[in-house]
Amino acid sequence: MRPNHDIVSRETWLNARKTLLALEKEETRLRDKVRAERLALPWVKVDKTYTFETPQGRKTLADLFDGRSQLIVYHFMYGPDWEAGCPGCSFMADHIDGMLPHLNNHDVTMVAVSRAPLEKLEAYRKRMGWKFPWVSSHGSDFNFDYHVSFTKEELASGKVMYNYRETDAADAHDELPGLSAFFKDEDGIVYHTYSDYARGGEEALGTLMILDRAPKGRNETGTLSFVKRKDEYAGAQKAQSCCD
Repeated sequence: MRPNHDIVSRETWLNARKTLLALEKEETRLRDKVRAERLALPWVKVDKTYTFETPQGRKTLADLFDGRSQLIVYHFMYGPDWEAGCPGCSFMADHIDGMLPHLNNHDVTMVAVSRAPLEKLEAYRKRMGWKFPWVSSHGSDFNFDYHVSFTKEELASGKVMYNYRETDAADAHDELPGLSAFFKDEDGIVYHTYSDYARGGEEALGTLMILDRAPKGRNETGTLSFVKRKDEYAGAQKAQSCCD
């Protein structure tokens, strides 16, 4: 099938590419400005004690830093009654293991948090072949306080708070994705420094950044419409674990 694009000379293509390059540079400068504003945000002291179930036993939010001063929490959509983790969150999770050595060396710990019981998380982690830390906030207010999980009462009201605004509960379900950042000072005091939701963390999805440069782009019919769990693509191999 003939591509649905103009076919031009190299000189014409080069002129069009230079025009796009100017826009890309503008985007880069804007991104740098956004990053600077993000770093300049005020912080909020975390006064509540949150606890999590981990493979090493119960831990507090402060414990999750694992000896580092910075903590990134990925709010992974996996409700207590779900049979499996969210495909979109699983897509994000596929990117984490490769980041960890670099993040850890940069004084950053990254951990996923979900409301599903720990045994469900561990079984799903084994299925997916992941190694990153993943803990359960089951029975904790953590997900609700950071506006990625919603009570039955909130959902019944028709509106929930998500991404810093009221959202129709019909679009929320009981779980939604997000990413939150925390800092722990030398006295052990924890501060909430940042959270993003919805498409806010899209830059962390390296696969999307590559697809944005592919000839057909993301080729979506909706946000992440093409995404499946990695072992559900046609011809995909099941992840192998040394514990199998």
